[in-house]
Amino acid sequence: MRVDVVVAFFVRVKPSVEGIATAAQTLGQRTLSPEDLRMLVEDKFVDALRATAAQMTMHELQDTRENFVQGVQNTVAEDLSKNGLELESVSLTNFNQTSKEHFNPNNAFDAEGLTKLTQETERRRRERNEVEQDVEVAVREKNRDALSLKLEIEQQEAFMTLEQEQQVKKQNAKIAAFEAERRREAEQTRILAERQIQETEIDREQAVRSRKVEAEREVRIKEIEQQQVTEIANQTKSIAIAAKSEQQSQAEARANLALAEAVSAQQNVETTRQTAEADRAKQVALIAAAQDAETKAVELTVRAKAEKEAAEMQAAAIVELAEATRKKGLAEAEAQRALNDAINVLSDEQTSLKFKLALLQALPAVIEKSVEPMKSIDGIKIIQVDGLNRGGTAGDASAGSVSGGNLAEQALSAALSYRTQAPLIDSLLNEIGVSGGSLAALTSPLTSTTHVAENVE
Repeated sequence: MRVDVVVAFFVRVKPSVEGIATAAQTLGQRTLSPEDLRMLVEDKFVDALRATAAQMTMHELQDTRENFVQGVQNTVAEDLSKNGLELESVSLTNFNQTSKEHFNPNNAFDAEGLTKLTQETERRRRERNEVEQDVEVAVREKNRDALSLKLEIEQQEAFMTLEQEQQVKKQNAKIAAFEAERRREAEQTRILAERQIQETEIDREQAVRSRKVEAEREVRIKEIEQQQVTEIANQTKSIAIAAKSEQQSQAEARANLALAEAVSAQQNVETTRQTAEADRAKQVALIAAAQDAETKAVELTVRAKAEKEAAEMQAAAIVELAEATRKKGLAEAEAQRALNDAINVLSDEQTSLKFKLALLQALPAVIEKSVEPMKSIDGIKIIQVDGLNRGGTAGDASAGSVSGGNLAEQALSAALSYRTQAPLIDSLLNEIGVSGGSLAALTSPLTSTTHVAENVE
């Protein structure tokens, strides 16, 4: 296993003639230069260190440094003596395990040392963990035992406290009972004494009261006798007064009775009148309420019936309208289908005829729109020059010439040249055999139709 060792070697020339001579012969001027001397002996010291360290384990090196230093001295002593030198002392200044990053796993020695180092560190860590766990377990067991003992002591203290409190309570109860008994005896003694005093006082008061009562009785008897005499006189007087009062009371009673009967009769009459009025008002109110309720009921009934009939009529109208709409739609669809079928079976001539008829129906509106620009013409001047060729063939009517015809026809033909979209209009007119270049061309179908009609006649 690799270790880092720092050792200081102190070398000197042997203090003898032979040593000085040997050093002078083998070293020469290097004895005067410490650096040169260090370079000379350094390898020897390194070899001695390695040789000595190889014979000891790391723990032996750590525990027995003196043996390691002595071994190094013994190893280099012979080599140093050859140069007339001797090792004065050796000082091991640093000793420690080499860090893992300096081990080469590909080196056999380093690999072996790394294996041993890993085994040793893991073993130590395992032992340390076991020690730590054992210590923790021991500590927790000790804490548990201490806590158990503490709880037991606290329990015993609590029991002792309770027992002491019970004893104190018992003692206090005995003292309280003794004091209560003493108070009861004292109270009984006091009560007996007070009772005797009260009985003596009562006897004395009874004697005094008896004498007082006897005296009062005698006085009362005398007063009663005097009152009897007085009352007899008063009664005699009262009897006379009562007789008079009775007569007066009877007269007043008869008068009051007559008055009460009159008042009662009047009140009965008023009560009867008010009762009759109240009954009549109640009957009137009941009749009015009944009439009002009946009127409202009739209104509600009539309104509900009218609304019901209106709703029924509206619903029937909606149904009839929907049915009529449906029938109309069916009829229109049927008519359109029949029309489409008829159109599909028409020949080319019939289709052309139908197109021309539609064109004839739209022709007035088309011509009206086409001659809109003619509204902007304020007037047309016609200049007639005699002697010119009036009937030449410079142009025909279809080309829009204004020659030929009377003046009105010439003016109209000139105005027709201002139609909008004239080629399109002329093309549509040509479809139905009409030329729109002049008035004569426009009216030619009518003229030919008249001639045909005359021929038919």
